[in-house]
Amino acid sequence: MPRVMPPKNAKKGVPQKAKKGTLKRLLGMLFSQNKPLLFTIVVCIVITSITGVVSSLFLKNLLNIINEGLTYAKPVADGGAGLTGSEALDKVLPSLITIFVVMGSVYLVNVICSFLYTRLGAILTQKFLHQTRTRIFDKMQSLPIGYFDSHKTGDIMSVYTNDTDALRQLVSQSIPQLLSASISLITLLVLMLSYSIWLSLVIFLGVFVMFRITKTVGGKSAKYFIKQQQALGREEGFIEEMMQGGKVIKVFCHEEQSKADFDKKNEELCEMATKANTFANILMPIMGNLGNILYIFVAFVGGFLAVMNVPNLSVSGLTYGTVEFIIVIMAFLPVSRQFTMNISQSSQQINSIVMGLAGASRIFDILDQTPETDDGYVSLVNCKIDENGNITETEERTGLWAWKHPHKADGTITYTQLKGDIQMFDVDFGYVPEKIVLHDVSLYAHPGQHIAFVGATGAGKTTITNLLNRFYDIADGKIRYDGININKIKKADLRRSLGIVLQDTNLFTGTVMENIRYGRLDATDEECIAAARLAYADDFISRLPKGYDTMLTADGANLSQGQRQLLSIARAAVKDAPVMILDEATSSIDTRTEALVQKGTDRLMDGRTVFVIAHRLSTVQNSDVIMVLELGRIIERGNHDDLISLRGKYYQLYTGAFELE
Repeated sequence: MPRVMPPKNAKKGVPQKAKKGTLKRLLGMLFSQNKPLLFTIVVCIVITSITGVVSSLFLKNLLNIINEGLTYAKPVADGGAGLTGSEALDKVLPSLITIFVVMGSVYLVNVICSFLYTRLGAILTQKFLHQTRTRIFDKMQSLPIGYFDSHKTGDIMSVYTNDTDALRQLVSQSIPQLLSASISLITLLVLMLSYSIWLSLVIFLGVFVMFRITKTVGGKSAKYFIKQQQALGREEGFIEEMMQGGKVIKVFCHEEQSKADFDKKNEELCEMATKANTFANILMPIMGNLGNILYIFVAFVGGFLAVMNVPNLSVSGLTYGTVEFIIVIMAFLPVSRQFTMNISQSSQQINSIVMGLAGASRIFDILDQTPETDDGYVSLVNCKIDENGNITETEERTGLWAWKHPHKADGTITYTQLKGDIQMFDVDFGYVPEKIVLHDVSLYAHPGQHIAFVGATGAGKTTITNLLNRFYDIADGKIRYDGININKIKKADLRRSLGIVLQDTNLFTGTVMENIRYGRLDATDEECIAAARLAYADDFISRLPKGYDTMLTADGANLSQGQRQLLSIARAAVKDAPVMILDEATSSIDTRTEALVQKGTDRLMDGRTVFVIAHRLSTVQNSDVIMVLELGRIIERGNHDDLISLRGKYYQLYTGAFELE
C-alpha cells in the first residue's frame, strides 16, 4: 500500500527549538489540571526561597549585637561604658537569645516547606506525566490511519519515552529551580542594595560577565543536547529494525554489516553526547570560579573603600565609620556568594529547559493533529423483522442489523436492513492530492457475492478496501452501502459491519481466548471456541500448554506465522460481520493448512459479501467476479472462465506468461 508522505518541509526527530508559546501553553496545561496542588507547591517554594535568603539578615544583626557588646566592655576613656565582660554580656544577652530563636524558627519553616514542596513536587510531576501520556494516547485513538502511515513508529514511541522524560525534568527540576532562584535573586538584590550600593555595582558587573558566558557556553550545550536526542532517536529506530529483522540478518549473514552500521550511528551519538556534556560540564566550574573571583574582588573593593574611609552608600542613605563599613562587608560577602550561586545553579537548567520545551513541542504536535472527522449520522442497530417485512429497532442481539437513517428534512427515521450491498461509482483517490492512485473505479457487490481483486503490488487492491473502511476518504465519486452513501454512515458503525483479515497479523498481549474475543468483546467463550473451530484453529490451540488460556506476548511470538493467521481468521469469524475482507488471508499458511483454512473461510464467507485480495490465483477461481487491476484502474472483470477465454492480463497471470510481481 502506498505510504502517505509528510510535507516536504516537515521536520523529523527532535525539533531544533521549541515553538513560540510552548512554555506558556505548558504552564497553562499544568495549572489547569492541578490548581490546588500547584498552588501549595508555589507557596512552599516562595516561603523556602525567602526564608533561605532572610536568614542572611541575621548575620548583620548578630555582628551589630557583638559590636554593641564590645562597646559596652570598652573603657570609658575609649568611648565605651567600662563594663566588665559578664556585665556587657548581660546587656546584649536578651538580643542574642531573641535572634537565635528567630533564626531557629525561620530555618525550621524553611526545612518544613522545603520537604513539602519536594514531596508534593514529585506527586505533581508524576500526576502530570500520567495525565499527559493519557492525553497523547487518547489523541492517538482519534487520529486517522494516514497519520501513522506518514510517521515512523519509533518516532511516535520516542514521544512517550524521551520527550516525556525531558518534560519530567523540566517540571520536576527546572521550573521549580528557576522559580526559587528568581525569588531568591530578587530578595538578595534588595538585601544587597540595603547593605551597600557600591558593592552591589561590583556584583552587577560580575553577573553581566556570567550571563555572557552562560549564553555562549549554555547555547552550544543546548544545541548539542538536541542533536544528541536526534542521534538517539536514529539509533533506537535502527535497533528496533535489527530486532524485528533478526532472522533475515542471520540468514543473509549480515551480522558484520549490521555491527558496522550500528557503530556508525553509535559513534554519531557518542560524538554529540560528548560535545553536549563537555559544554554542560565546564559551565558549572566556570561559573563557580567566577563566583569565587567575584567574592574576592568584592572583599578587596570593600576593604579598599573602608581603608580609604569612603562613606557607605545604601538605599537607606550614607553610613560613616570604618567599623560599620566592615560589618557591612562581612554581611555582604555571604549574600553575594549566595547571589552568584543562584545564578550559577540557574544556568545549569538551560539544557533541561531547552530539551523539555523541545519535548513539549513534539507532544503538542501530536495533540494538535487534526482528529479523524466523522460527519456520519446513520447508525447500525439491532432489529427485528416481522412477517410483513417491517423493521423495528431492538436492544436484543437478534443477529439482524439495520441502518437507522434519520432524515433531517422532515425529522423522520427510516430503517434499511443491513445486507452487504456495496457499490462504487467513478471513484478517484490519492494518498496525497498530487498523486492519484485509483482512477475512475466502478464496481458493485450484491449481497452474498464474492469479489476478488488481483494485480501486481501497488495496483490499488488494498486501497479499495481501505476506502470501504473509510480509513481514507475518496477524492471523487461515490460509494454506497445498502443504497446509503457511506459518508453518511458513522465510521464506528460502518466498521462494525465489516470483518477483515489482513496479511500482516496483529496479536495482543493476553490469552488466546482474549485475542479471539477482540473481534467482539461481548462474545461468550463458546462463541469464541466455535469461531476457532470454524477457522480450524481449535486443533493447535488445544495442544498449547494452557489451551485457550495460554498467554501470548510479543505479537504472538510463541506461535508460528500460520497459527497466528488462523487466530486472525477466528477473530474475524467471531465478529460475524455481513461483509468480509480477506487481504492475502492465507499467504502465510502452508499448502496443507491452506486447504483446511479454505474450507473454514468458505463457511465463513457463506451468505456474506466478501472481498478477496490474493496473489495466489488458485484461491480466487471460485469467486463470482474477479477484477484485474493495473496502475489503479480496473482493466478486466468477470469470472474465472470468462477471463481465461478473454486471454488478456488475467490469462497471462494464470498461465504464468506474465509475472504477477
